[in-house]
Amino acid sequence: MLLLDYQNVLIQSVLTERFSGAPPVSIDQTVSDFDGVIFHISTPETKTKILVSLQIRCWKDLVQYGAEQVLNREYGQYVAPPEPGYDFSVMVDLEDLPAEPEAREELVKKIALLKRNAMAAPFEHAYEEHYKLKEAASQYTSEEAPQGVREGGEVMAIHYREEEAIYVKASHDRVTVIFSTIFREETDRIYGKVFIQEFVDARRRAIQNAPQVLFRNDPPLELQGVPGVRDSGNGDIGYVTFVLFPRHLTPQRMPDVISHIQTFRDYFH
Repeated sequence: MLLLDYQNVLIQSVLTERFSGAPPVSIDQTVSDFDGVIFHISTPETKTKILVSLQIRCWKDLVQYGAEQVLNREYGQYVAPPEPGYDFSVMVDLEDLPAEPEAREELVKKIALLKRNAMAAPFEHAYEEHYKLKEAASQYTSEEAPQGVREGGEVMAIHYREEEAIYVKASHDRVTVIFSTIFREETDRIYGKVFIQEFVDARRRAIQNAPQVLFRNDPPLELQGVPGVRDSGNGDIGYVTFVLFPRHLTPQRMPDVISHIQTFRDYFH
């Protein structure tokens, strides 16, 4: 299977060339990514100052779960006022780049991961909530734990596609991630379900350390009462659930798990 990159390779390519010491040039390039995300790479002020802007459908959802804090943490001094029509921007001055080649390469990669880092916010929020609930639950037996600890945190909804969403819910013993998927065409429905079933079966066969994967056409119990959750009744809508257990929720594994799970939906239509 072709493995998708977490970073935007076109942004990575443009910045790698610009950071290599080549003569500065004017840039005005729009770059598309999965999930309707759009980037704009430009030099609005001078040829030596490169502005990279992100436009993402679910920005308001992401902000609610800490996206601005995550992006400010990741990009620090490079954060710029958002370009009109975009949600978040960073600016790099070619005359003030890190001196070491490795540091420049790391900066290129970080900027190319702009979408990934924005989308990471609700997952990081869920991890933090899981740790708090786990600590609270350790003070009680399962029967004595307060209702809030037993039921877990709120369901975070990220409406990242026009008719689809990612739902993330933290509990004291797991983090549950649910993708709603739309299959309009019969061919899409067949291929999508075959792919998902293969995903489910793979874990049963060999990859026992992988998250549990479940598929159903009606909304899972975790989504009961969540606004906007639909059940078409005709198989057009499917729900893919990933259950992340404590072994997936360590600080050491968190970045890779967040990156992996974000790209899941991009593998089929």
